Amino acid sequence: MPLPVHITQLMESSGVKFGTSGARGLVRDLTDRIAWTYTTAFLQQLDLCPQQPVALAGDLRPSTDRILRAVAHAIEWRGLVPLVCGTIPSPAVALYGLDKSMPAIMVTGSHIPDDRNGIKFNTSKGEILKADEERIGAQEVQVPDIFDNTGAFLCSPHLPPVCSDASERYVRRYTDVFASNSLEGQRIGVYGHSAVGRDLIVEILEAFGAQVSRLGWSDTFVPVDTEAVRAIDIELGAKWAAGGEFDALVSTDGDSDRPLVSDECGKWLRGDVAGVLCALELGARVVAVPVSCNTAVERSGFFERVVRTRIGSPYVIAAMQDAVRSGASAVVGYEANGGFLTMSPLEVDGRVLGALPTRDAVVVALAVLRRARRRNVPVSALLREIPARCTASDRLAEFPTAISTARLGELSGPEAIEGVFGKAFGGLLEVDRVDGLRMTFAGPTVVHVRPSGNAPELRCYTEAATEEAAAKALDAALGILAGWR
Repeated sequence: MPLPVHITQLMESSGVKFGTSGARGLVRDLTDRIAWTYTTAFLQQLDLCPQQPVALAGDLRPSTDRILRAVAHAIEWRGLVPLVCGTIPSPAVALYGLDKSMPAIMVTGSHIPDDRNGIKFNTSKGEILKADEERIGAQEVQVPDIFDNTGAFLCSPHLPPVCSDASERYVRRYTDVFASNSLEGQRIGVYGHSAVGRDLIVEILEAFGAQVSRLGWSDTFVPVDTEAVRAIDIELGAKWAAGGEFDALVSTDGDSDRPLVSDECGKWLRGDVAGVLCALELGARVVAVPVSCNTAVERSGFFERVVRTRIGSPYVIAAMQDAVRSGASAVVGYEANGGFLTMSPLEVDGRVLGALPTRDAVVVALAVLRRARRRNVPVSALLREIPARCTASDRLAEFPTAISTARLGELSGPEAIEGVFGKAFGGLLEVDRVDGLRMTFAGPTVVHVRPSGNAPELRCYTEAATEEAAAKALDAALGILAGWR
């Protein structure tokens, strides 16, 4: 007998919540039944025709294969056809869905540890936005009696054969547009760890003439976060570059939608710095960025308009859509994690790079490396094109969202804020509550605090005139926030 399950109630009871463009939670909570039910709710609200293909891919986490099977079964249960694209980047399966006018689903937990996983949902027009999340939450799903009392399948379903068309199409997105000698002679180290796109990135860089070395390939999952780079990854970058063998290093997070690009010294560029360089190289006119990105994008004067949004790609996408509707062209966006989105077609080397309104890592690496080669300068020299606004960021892990939200709620006015932060940062100049609490102090020094939307973490971002000042501000802020537990 089918059991009716309301998705809003499931979100409240299961521990699996909506984050950026999908559902995430601990692997132990993301059972076959939960994955099946969320997927069914997503497909149900789309009202698709029978036998409609749905693209499906996953990352390299140990739990991904099991969840892929649950998602594929839900697709078939709805009378649709799962088109399994294998282990490929999130932007690759999203691009395939856009090009083929079909929904696309990615099983991934992105950068978070492998005791967690998630499911990213894309409609035929792109990743789901907040209105889509609300429609999914309003669904009631009839769950059949095919699971045991732990939420596992009574009979494990199979996965259809892998179709390679999506990965090939993703490679061609760049090789059909950028000049074939764009990176000729450049020596690039690719820090592959467990990034799902590591082999495709090597293939793409080599297609443009780069000499590529594989570095740090791992058979176990490595939670590389491009927004809060781990100390070990900073050390590895410096170690690999110490011999002078590389012009740059390239890496991504787990699902390869967020980039890491280093200079010739192995120093990783901040995502919002790489974003400015990418937008500049691609000829962007309008740039949408969340409030967590540094102010160099405005101070540079490179762009006709900069739009600030809440943190999260759905908000950046909505702002880009508004810009296009208002008649703007060459509209792009990026996030502090470096993920780059394109809403408009862009001309590159006399050809057109089509829109891809979801986070992508490859375009950032290509744009930064190409700009350095085209100008015949090291990557570090590109930073002199951008106003010196330096940023730092980190997170306090295992920090319950309820606690951080309550603490931020207590800081209701300037006096309360200065009472907590004033001793460390001085006079308060400005407060922005678009997303979390963004405070500008004398200097100017920016301190931005917000609960993560993807995990029980409290994130902190700082901005100042120098790297040393930004790092010092980050240490001071984290010291204050640690006392909130």
